[in-house]
Amino acid sequence: MMEQKYDVMIVGAGPAGIFTALEMLRKGSDKKILIVEKGSAIENRRCPKHQTKQCVNCKPYCHITTGFSGAGAFSDGKLSLSSDVGGDLPRLIGDDLAQETIHYTDSIYLEFGADEHVEGVSNPEEVKEIRKRAIQAGLKLVDCPIRHLGTEKAQDIYYAIEQYLLQHGVDILFGFECTDVIIEDQICRGAYIAKKDDKRTVYAEHVVVATGRRGAEWLETLCSDHGIAHQPGTVDIGVRVEVRNEVMETVNKVLYESKLIGYPQPFKNKVRTFCQNPGGFVSQENYDNDLAVVNGHSYKELKSNNTNLAILVSHNFNTPFNQPIAYAQKVGELSNMLGAGHILVQRFGDILDGKRTWPKELAQSNIKPTLPDAVAGDITAAIPYRAMTNIISFIQALDHVVPGFASTETLLYSPELKFYSNRVTMDEDFNTSVQGLHCLGDSSGWTRGLMMASVMGVLMGRKLV
Repeated sequence: MMEQKYDVMIVGAGPAGIFTALEMLRKGSDKKILIVEKGSAIENRRCPKHQTKQCVNCKPYCHITTGFSGAGAFSDGKLSLSSDVGGDLPRLIGDDLAQETIHYTDSIYLEFGADEHVEGVSNPEEVKEIRKRAIQAGLKLVDCPIRHLGTEKAQDIYYAIEQYLLQHGVDILFGFECTDVIIEDQICRGAYIAKKDDKRTVYAEHVVVATGRRGAEWLETLCSDHGIAHQPGTVDIGVRVEVRNEVMETVNKVLYESKLIGYPQPFKNKVRTFCQNPGGFVSQENYDNDLAVVNGHSYKELKSNNTNLAILVSHNFNTPFNQPIAYAQKVGELSNMLGAGHILVQRFGDILDGKRTWPKELAQSNIKPTLPDAVAGDITAAIPYRAMTNIISFIQALDHVVPGFASTETLLYSPELKFYSNRVTMDEDFNTSVQGLHCLGDSSGWTRGLMMASVMGVLMGRKLV
């Protein structure tokens, strides 16, 4: 077995891992850095669905969720510029440092070609009117300026960052999967990696695990196997909602993304909107074990007639249950089973009428699904009662903010799942209970989304310098 030695080893080339290495270079570090990524370089990431018109379940991994820049490269590429959005990192490092680092990180994105225009800051009076309607509906509107990279532009930006890292001496191993970390006497010494028959042992003074939402389950297993302090956190179960652009016209123009939070009766669970895509497209992502989940994209140039967004219900479990990720996966598997391996779609009016949706009814609607291979059916047969009740109540409340949102023809796609439930116990310097081991980004349980994961990487890079 081949052995290698580095000062810093980063597992996962998503935003958290990328910005760890990038900040180390920007601060003049001469430490030897290795990034290990199970997927491909960004220029080699190709989703064949543009040609096939349906998901072909690429092996050994989905190109949308895996590869340099992680899921961020093929998402709509929105940078949330407020510390109120993007997870609980401010609780760990403080609001002031979080917001200050957001501005710094945003400036780096601008250096690499991000659009200078910021959404959601130019119409304060109209924002007040939307907030008033939200308050009347029992919802909270979260102000958050948005820098929209766009799916295709995000790939250009991350390609430029990838080339910068390579040109400045960072080693990147693509196609290699981390199989385990090396821990001796509660000190992390490195990790084992493999690419088919090429197995290597990498020793490093610091190992940074930044495997994203896709790696959340793997990290949870890692923590359990090695006694790394962690606790089950929140898992989000929900749907992707699609309506005509005309329905969302005002909110799209004023806010671009409406971040709304509610606690509907009778359960009072947290329900929120997430990842709004004006003129966007509903998409499919494949996780391990052939789990198909729904997501949404928004391009800078290519536009559809629809707007899509996620409605997510937060689930917090108590003892003795400690497998929230497995729970959410089971919900997803049920939905996939009903759709014969595809994403399910149902009209909101059919849900209220207690009936499934038929393909003929979709064809007659004003809203044409932007996910062409979604299967018309009954999502309520898979989504748990508690989550479904919360979703219905939230959509009806949202109709007061955006009239027409709860129309008969509104489309709901399932399953939309967010895996970041394993919260690793760390101090403000991102040290875990194992010396030399650090966990960043969405897989750590502390961040949600591109910006906060990038911020965590920037701060980690500074600590390592």
